[in-house]
Amino acid sequence: MREAVGIGIFIPTGNNGWIISSSSPQYLPTYELNKSVTQRAEAFGFEFALAMVKFRGFGGVTKFWEYTLETFTLMSALAAVTARIKLFPSVGTLSLHPAMVARMASTIDSVAPGRFGINIVSGWNRSEYAQMGMWKSENYHDYRYDYSSEFVAIMQELWETGCSDFKGQFFELEDCQLGPVPAHHIDIVAAGASPRGREFAAEFADYNFTVAPGGVESLREVNEALSKAAAARGRKVETIVLQQVILGETDAAAWEKVERYNDGTDQVALAAMLAEYANDARGTSSSMISQRGNGSLKAINDSKAGRSLVGSPDTVAAELNALAAVEGTGGVLIGLDDYRDGLDAFGEMVMPLLDFVPARVGSLTEVGTIRT
Repeated sequence: MREAVGIGIFIPTGNNGWIISSSSPQYLPTYELNKSVTQRAEAFGFEFALAMVKFRGFGGVTKFWEYTLETFTLMSALAAVTARIKLFPSVGTLSLHPAMVARMASTIDSVAPGRFGINIVSGWNRSEYAQMGMWKSENYHDYRYDYSSEFVAIMQELWETGCSDFKGQFFELEDCQLGPVPAHHIDIVAAGASPRGREFAAEFADYNFTVAPGGVESLREVNEALSKAAAARGRKVETIVLQQVILGETDAAAWEKVERYNDGTDQVALAAMLAEYANDARGTSSSMISQRGNGSLKAINDSKAGRSLVGSPDTVAAELNALAAVEGTGGVLIGLDDYRDGLDAFGEMVMPLLDFVPARVGSLTEVGTIRT
């Protein structure tokens, strides 16, 4: 049996999570909510938590993602109130200098030794960065991964040596110092679904954060392409695949939820989000890919081969097990419609059915890793 993969929770750092509907569970992204989610996930045996970066919402009746938390400061606080779970904030590379992010990571590594990594977001959403005067140019989409390559190279050099004289197209450092350097390896997750994005992940990341809109077969294709690109560079890089879980006592009950959420779809917010994706001329963002095939705007993609896993505990567990079994899958990251009762239901009824999850709390021997 091959090495098991890790399961993670996509914590709700934006209001209402990932369901763009007025009839889904509604909540603000408070620290207390995220602390509760992360601590409960840790108790259920989740191995990592990941938080998105977002600077601007999409409006509508739900004011979707107009309320979001900053992920590094949040994860620093969560690091102090957890013991085993690994924490991944996300950084928009346009928003911070890499030397500053390197220092932030070194600091949080001292709070949660060996339990900290970073998700790199190269940036596709012009409005988020333009509002702060940070959007580089109208053709930034064309060179965003070149920019991120320099960004990550600087961080990794500082973590390894404590100094950098990096000279590149976008950054020039002069005897830049970092001390102390982190005592543990800082895992890098790279979000990217385009061929260039996967090349970036193959060169610099430990994991490629992706979606599998076609289910197991599409994930197998992604994993094979990533593995080949990484091997050409003498590296091994695995995917972390995102799945939105809609759980019910039965399959029928879960699909009733989907119908209810879709009835309440915030058409204004969803249209605004898709319009922003369309500004990316390459059309390669993971979220855009996951929405393709929807003839009408819906809060939940109701295709059984889509990003959402809908069904009973047995159905959801079987599909998660199938994704985890694809060679090259390094992690499965789940989002939930309900982070209150829904997380407890998942932990109590689905986690025991997952054959890729290690022993439960109390017997985890590798503290702070998403590999077992």
